[in-house]
Amino acid sequence: MSDTIEKVKCLIIGSGPAGYTAAIYASRANMFPVLYQGEQPGGQLTTTNDVENFPGYPEGITGPEMMIELQKQAERFGTDVRHGWVTKVDFSGDIHKAWINEEKEIHADTIIISTGASAKYLNLPSEQKYLKLGGGVSACAVCDGFFYRNQEVVIVGAGDSACEEAHYLSKLCKKVTMLVRRDEFRASKIMAKRVKNTENIEILFNTETEEVLGDGQVVTGVRVFNNQTNEKHDIEATGFFVAIGHKPNTDIFKDYLDLDGTGYIINAKPGTSKTNVEGVFVSGDAADHVYRQAITAAGTGCMAALDAERYLAAKDSDFEFVTPTYN
Repeated sequence: MSDTIEKVKCLIIGSGPAGYTAAIYASRANMFPVLYQGEQPGGQLTTTNDVENFPGYPEGITGPEMMIELQKQAERFGTDVRHGWVTKVDFSGDIHKAWINEEKEIHADTIIISTGASAKYLNLPSEQKYLKLGGGVSACAVCDGFFYRNQEVVIVGAGDSACEEAHYLSKLCKKVTMLVRRDEFRASKIMAKRVKNTENIEILFNTETEEVLGDGQVVTGVRVFNNQTNEKHDIEATGFFVAIGHKPNTDIFKDYLDLDGTGYIINAKPGTSKTNVEGVFVSGDAADHVYRQAITAAGTGCMAALDAERYLAAKDSDFEFVTPTYN
């Protein structure tokens, strides 16, 4: 453990649209934020090939390019962006403590959590191959469904989110094949009824994925098997969507912050970024299990920085509150 303790006004844990937006606002408010990028600098968007639904990019942009631009914008206003990740915190006292890579200790007046959530995958080698290639594997129909317009796709999942994403895809794609591992949905009856009544959705119960097929660059199909009969067959498809849930990256906060049953951080006051610990705020997918979009994450990053700024202004009469501007 380092003998040197660094003291900062604002520590931002995690990057991505939420973290970088919080950093932009915090920097412009004279909070001199320090941002640690985490294990996946840029967050989930670094695995997204094309982003076409974020305002301001009429021709679209790749996820990694967008994250580089957001980082540069945050650094332009003075954010100290650092490699490394927070491995431990202590919010039990008046001082908010965090440890970086289990070594460096930081004491922060305010902390903004932007650690996001990680999509769950089947972890098949073929699935991971085409996910990394950006060649047809996705965990977000709203983000990527547009690219499969008038094509045939496969989606895995049995809950409400899977049904919602399958129904969304059905409006864009020629055919959607839904793979359900059990003999029934886990989804609510109304959501299950919706997909069952959608003409171009085919539901295969008791069916699991054996392999994602492709030509080495893009997905061309999916090999599935019936877990009751062991019968196998191939399904032609250009897209493979996985909708089996997300895991919020919040484990290190569980001893101090209120979490729901899945691990998402609960906002202490709806409509704000506040947590149950004063001076600790949350933005992005670490608290959002509904929308999970880059633009909503960026919006909550703004909220967290403004909430942190007002907290500092109320606590420290010498802190100069900077009126937010749009330019």
